[in-house]
Amino acid sequence: MSQTIAHPLDDPAADPFEVARVAAEDIARLTGVEQHDIALTLGSGWGKAAELIGETTASFPATEVTGFSAPALAGHAGTIRSILTPKGRRVLVIGARTHFYEGHGVRRVVHSVRTAAATGVKTMVLTNGAGGVKAGWKAGQPVLISDHINLTAASPLEGATFIDLTDLYSARLREVARSVDPTLDEGVYCQFRGPHYETPAEVRMARAIGGDIVGMSTALEAIAARQAGMEILGFSLITNLAAGIQTTPLSHQEVIDAGREAEPVISSLLARVIEAL
Repeated sequence: MSQTIAHPLDDPAADPFEVARVAAEDIARLTGVEQHDIALTLGSGWGKAAELIGETTASFPATEVTGFSAPALAGHAGTIRSILTPKGRRVLVIGARTHFYEGHGVRRVVHSVRTAAATGVKTMVLTNGAGGVKAGWKAGQPVLISDHINLTAASPLEGATFIDLTDLYSARLREVARSVDPTLDEGVYCQFRGPHYETPAEVRMARAIGGDIVGMSTALEAIAARQAGMEILGFSLITNLAAGIQTTPLSHQEVIDAGREAEPVISSLLARVIEAL
């Protein structure tokens, strides 16, 4: 008796780019839009931005699209939207993120990014909630991602696939963001595997190797986005100061609360940046 593969990306023989192509066809059918211009992955605290970007012309559960799973994390919407901006561009808003710590493998983690590329997207905006390491930062502050350090010991690239990451997070797009808000600071994002929070010693290590932000997403997605030829803009909401810098215990509720408090400001910022892209 043959074993049934419950998820198309769990089959090692499957072509992840073919699965993404089928998912893009699903999105075209569900939205009535053949091609999107910008994709936006909404992390913790960034969800309200979707309501400010423009007119939502289609919204549906992500699970209706091939290869997508329901989000395992509170604070993620689990929906996909197609939005028409005042300038007439199409934005694909992804409210369902699979985290590496869920144990489903890197293919599932980056499926949303590869699907966005298959819909025609050329600009990928990745957002997250994360811990702040850089001196002077405080909870509730949005910062740009200038670079990353991948501490997951994994990659979405398979086989002898060599991709240049020198300018992974677009300097041009960061300047566009700063034209909207000149006060935006930037820093290097360190992706840990999770789901446990980093220890104070790990935070000291991250700072010693050049990290300013610690979190559990984004880096693997950014690599896949670069492989797909997209230009990438990254935002982190500093939801808390990292362990050893913050003296109180860390909790996911703290992340949710910080995101909820900052949401009106950062959502407006993100909508204005999307309009300026």
